[in-house]
Amino acid sequence: MAMPGVAQVVDPGQVASTYSGQVSTGMSQSSAAQNATNRGLQPAPSVQSSAIPDYRPTQLTLPADGEAAAEPRPVATDEPLARLRRQPAGPPGEFEAFVSELVGKPVRRFGSDLLTPSARDFIAPPVVSVPPDYRINPGDEIRLGLTGNVQATNLRLKVDTEGRIFVPEVGAIQVAGVPYRDLQTVIGRAVSRQYKDFTATVGVTRLNGITVYVTGFAAVPGSYTVSSLSTVVNAVLAAGGPAAGGSFRSIQVRRGGKLISDFDFYDFLLKGDKSADAVLQNGDVIFIAPAGAQIAAIGSVNNEAIYEARAGDTLKDVLVYGGGVNTVADIRRLHVLDPMSDQGWQELTPEVAAATPARRGLVLRVLSAVGIAQPQQRLPALVTIGGEVQNPGRYFVQPGTTLDEVIAKAGGLTPQAYPFGAVFVRDSLRRQQAYNFAKAVDELKVSLTAQPLVRYENQDKDHSARLSAVDALVKQLNGRRIEGRLVLPVAPNDQSLPGSFVVENNDNLVIPTRSLAVGVYGMVNSSADFRYNPGTKVGDYVKLAGGVNRLADRRHVFIVRANGTLLSGRGTLSAAALPGDLVFVPIDSQRGAFWARFKDLLNFGFQGALASASIVAITK
Repeated sequence: MAMPGVAQVVDPGQVASTYSGQVSTGMSQSSAAQNATNRGLQPAPSVQSSAIPDYRPTQLTLPADGEAAAEPRPVATDEPLARLRRQPAGPPGEFEAFVSELVGKPVRRFGSDLLTPSARDFIAPPVVSVPPDYRINPGDEIRLGLTGNVQATNLRLKVDTEGRIFVPEVGAIQVAGVPYRDLQTVIGRAVSRQYKDFTATVGVTRLNGITVYVTGFAAVPGSYTVSSLSTVVNAVLAAGGPAAGGSFRSIQVRRGGKLISDFDFYDFLLKGDKSADAVLQNGDVIFIAPAGAQIAAIGSVNNEAIYEARAGDTLKDVLVYGGGVNTVADIRRLHVLDPMSDQGWQELTPEVAAATPARRGLVLRVLSAVGIAQPQQRLPALVTIGGEVQNPGRYFVQPGTTLDEVIAKAGGLTPQAYPFGAVFVRDSLRRQQAYNFAKAVDELKVSLTAQPLVRYENQDKDHSARLSAVDALVKQLNGRRIEGRLVLPVAPNDQSLPGSFVVENNDNLVIPTRSLAVGVYGMVNSSADFRYNPGTKVGDYVKLAGGVNRLADRRHVFIVRANGTLLSGRGTLSAAALPGDLVFVPIDSQRGAFWARFKDLLNFGFQGALASASIVAITK
C-alpha cells in the first residue's frame, strides 16, 4: 500500500512519477468527486480522510542530484525536427593547403573528420530517454495518470506557449523550465489543492523542438530547430562545424545574455570529456570564436594533423594533441619550420621543444628512426647456408664478415660439393632487380603499344588484337618471379667459391651436389635428362633426345648453365656440355601468322635471353 504524502513509482519500466496527496481544506470529498466526474475525472470509493495527514512538500521523496525520478522510458521527438540539415564540409584553409603541399598528402585540421557529411552522426535520435535535468519546454507533451480517490487515465497535456498545462478541476500549472526530476513535485502540489488520497503518475511522451542560433565563425551560421535534448555538439555539427577560420577550442553558449558554457572540442575528442557540452534551451546563442594559433604536427606522430593551440601551449603540448610520437620515431630531436621566416628547418631537442611557445604557422616534424640504409660494414647479418657444407644452418655474423668466413663457420664444403652450380641469393639484389625489371616491362609496353606489331595493309582491323597480344605478353612478364640471384665467377672445375666479399643480412647460399645429368627440352622429339659424359657436345645430347622436330628453331637454341648464365647464338650446338646444363630448343616464330606477330614484337628491342624465355612461357 502506498504511503500517503509520498511519491511512488508504480511501473519501473515507464518514465513516470507518482504522487500521493489529499484534498485541501475548503472542498469536501463529495464535491470534489462531483466536480471530477463533470470534468472527466472519475472519483474513487470514499476513504477515511482522518487517517491521512495534510500534504506537506517536505514529505515528498525527491530524487537526488543526477538521479532520475524513475527508470527512463523512450519518448518521441517531432520527426521533422530530428532530421537536421547536414552541411558539406568547408574547403581547407590556406595553412592547410600549404602543409598538404609540403608533406605531399592531405593534412587537415584536427577534428575536421567530424565535419564530413558521412561522419556527422551526432544528431539526437527521434526516440530517446529523458534525462533527469531536462527542463520542460513549450510544446512538450506530458502524460498524467491519477488513481485513488480521483481517477484519470492517460491524460495527455500539451505545454502551451506560456509554459502551462491545464488539468481539469485543478487549473493551469506552470511547468516550463521545470527540471524533469521535479515535474512530479510541481504537478502533485497543484493537484493536492483539490484532491486527497490520490496517486499521480507523470511522464513525458513527446518533446518539442527548440530554436537555437549558431553565430560567429561557423561554416553555415544561422538559426536551427533542433531536438529539445540537443547539446552544443549537435547544434555545431548541424551548422557544418567551425569554418576554416573558426575555433575548435572555444565554442560559447550564451543564454539571456550570460555566458553559460565555453566548450573545448579538444576535451571531447582527446579526452572524451563532455562535461561542458551543455544541453541547449530555446533561444540559446552558440558563438564559435575565431581560431587561435595553428601548428602542424607531421612525420612520426600518431595523428598527423593541424592543431589549434591555446595561450601558454608549447610545442610539447602540440605533440600531446597529436597523440605523441609513434613507435618508430626518433625521440632525440625534432624539426621546426617557420614558413614566415627565411631560417628554414631548425633542429630542437625535446627539452627545448617543451619550453618553446606554440606560435602560429609553425610546422613540427618528428623524424623516423627506421628505414634508413646503413653502411654494410656496420650491420650484423643473418646468413643461411645449405646444401653441401658440413654444418648447414643459419649463422649470425658480425659486421664486415666475408662469405669465406661464413663457409668456414659451416665447416667448409663437402667432397660432393659442386661450386659451379652454387645458388647465391641476396635480398637487396632481389629488390633492385624487381624494380629494374618492372621499369623495363613498362617501357616495353609503351613502345609496343605505340607501334603496330605487324606491318600489313589492314592495320586498323587488327588494332584490338595487337593490344591484346601486348597485354598478354606484359602479363606473362609481370608474373615472372625475381629471385635476386648473384652469378658468382666460378669455373666448372673449381673446388671453392670466391668468397672475399662481405655478406649482407638475409643472404642465402645453396651449394648443390655435382650434377650427373644434362636436360634437353623444347621442340625435340623426346624431352629428357641424360647422364653427363665429359667432352660430349650439346648437339649430341639433342640427337639423344630424338633430334629437333619440324617446328624447332635451330638458330635460337640456348643453354642455361648450372651457375645461372645463359649461352645462345651461333655455335651453341657445337659447344661442350657441362654438368647441370639445361638445353632448350625454342619454336620457330616464323611459322604461322600468330607467331609472326610475336616475332615482330620481339624485334622491337626484346632480344636475347629475355626474348627466348618469353617464348618458352608462351608455348607452355
